[in-house]
Amino acid sequence: MSVTGSSVEEVEHDPTTVVLHPATSPSAGPRSGPDGSGEGQRQRRWAVPSALVAIAALALLIRVWRLDALGFNSDEAVYAGQAASLAGNPNYTPFFPVFRAHPMLFQALLSPFFRTGEADVAGRVVVAVLGVATVLAVHLLGARLYGRPVGLVAALLVAVMPYHVIVTRQVLLDGPMVLFATLTLYCLVRFVQSQQALWYVAAGGMLGLTMLTKETSVVLAGGVYAFLALTPTVRRPVRLSLLAVAATAVVFATHPVSQALAGHSRTGKSYLVWQLFRRPNHSMSFYLETVPPAMGLLVVAAAAGGLWWLRRHRSWRETLLLSWLAAPVLFFQLWPVKGFQYLLPAVAPVAVLAARALTGMPLPQRLGRLFRRAGRSPGAGPARMLPTVRAAVLAVVTLSLLVPSWNAVNRADNATFLAGSGGVPGGREAGRWVAANTPAGSVVLTLGPSMANIIQYYGHRRSYGLSVSPNPLRRNPSYEPLPNPDWWLRHNDLHYVVWDSFSAGRSAFFAERLMVLIRRYHGRVVHTEYVDGTDPTGAPVPVPVVIIYEVRP
Repeated sequence: MSVTGSSVEEVEHDPTTVVLHPATSPSAGPRSGPDGSGEGQRQRRWAVPSALVAIAALALLIRVWRLDALGFNSDEAVYAGQAASLAGNPNYTPFFPVFRAHPMLFQALLSPFFRTGEADVAGRVVVAVLGVATVLAVHLLGARLYGRPVGLVAALLVAVMPYHVIVTRQVLLDGPMVLFATLTLYCLVRFVQSQQALWYVAAGGMLGLTMLTKETSVVLAGGVYAFLALTPTVRRPVRLSLLAVAATAVVFATHPVSQALAGHSRTGKSYLVWQLFRRPNHSMSFYLETVPPAMGLLVVAAAAGGLWWLRRHRSWRETLLLSWLAAPVLFFQLWPVKGFQYLLPAVAPVAVLAARALTGMPLPQRLGRLFRRAGRSPGAGPARMLPTVRAAVLAVVTLSLLVPSWNAVNRADNATFLAGSGGVPGGREAGRWVAANTPAGSVVLTLGPSMANIIQYYGHRRSYGLSVSPNPLRRNPSYEPLPNPDWWLRHNDLHYVVWDSFSAGRSAFFAERLMVLIRRYHGRVVHTEYVDGTDPTGAPVPVPVVIIYEVRP
């Protein structure tokens, strides 16, 4: 491939690639459409923006629909609580320290919305808007790599993909992080195509912003390195590479510097030690079982099939996307701790590869064979049917994503929960009950730290998790352990105990220990949160998901 710095970019021959040409001079006048007038040209000019607006509107609708149906989960409560503390909200500063584990870029963006009161919906709306921005960024990436049709299809796939929809409806770091990661990939593509130093440095700075949103995204640097190592045709001057790395380091350095200036450097170090020694929380097959269905099996199949169907047209583009995809997949598969949202950076490359396949499938030859078998002319028939067939395939793939996404955002409360996949049924309601019905200064014991975070966010009462280990190597350094809860209960320093079905399902041992303490200290049920469930016969029954006990010595 020959790459130059001129305004005209030549790309390899690819059935799905648009060759960019110099802009027409204003003095050249409007070019006529198929009818010989400028009207056709104007219609084509507005076709892509109109389609993109429609896709963005669909993406926003599905991300904000019933956004307040469930309250925060544990991670959402922590990040929102940090944002509120950063804004000086007195309801949260006693319970959520500004510096915990992750960098503070996203929390700083949220903080203006959390100055007063309880603001969970506002935080989710911000994330939803950033999710729509990611859809637009995927369009830019796909259009730059393979042309506008691929960009539009890739944006449509991400707009309705359950994996991206579910995560970008929550106050989590991963949604904003993927926006910056996609823009990093876009800047890298612009550098490869133009060889302009500005785009290389911009890619480094954007990677720094990605890491500043969530530090684990540093693994994406491995994808960049793998791409450059596997693509010798791409020029990579040493001095320019050092400048790009320096841009990444300077941007990310704001995190450790701010921690040092605030006197919290030890927090980050403790968190790193805890992550290195954490026990596995899922089996090795977790991602294989959860992520492909969330991305859409047809999308994953199209991405993989396109790599085979269009293998004769492979270029540096596929190497780049696969390298970017492989970095987080391999790292988090080997990492003992697994989370539903951890592989979200894979969304952009998978969507672009799937869109490339859906817009560039070698259908004419196959349709020609079908026509010959039917005794019809193989010439004009397949050509006329090709747009219809591709539109039908795209519609099927889109519906295979839209239906589960719509079901996910409209799902009724249930008694099952997967961390990172949504809010916790009954958690917000239980927390608000605690705020309204318990004396100020009451202290709460919960089964685990997740419910403790939710009670502190909505209930504004100090909460401790029974399952938090006193061993600093076995707990999140942000959580305060309670080495002897029996002593606290005996001296009336704990006033309420909260049992929840989600924590109980993860740890039967601590659930039983909690019930022992409840019985020993005369626990009395004062409030219960239910969700709709079914009994063994299929009849509807209320299922308790959160039970609050008042205890006394």
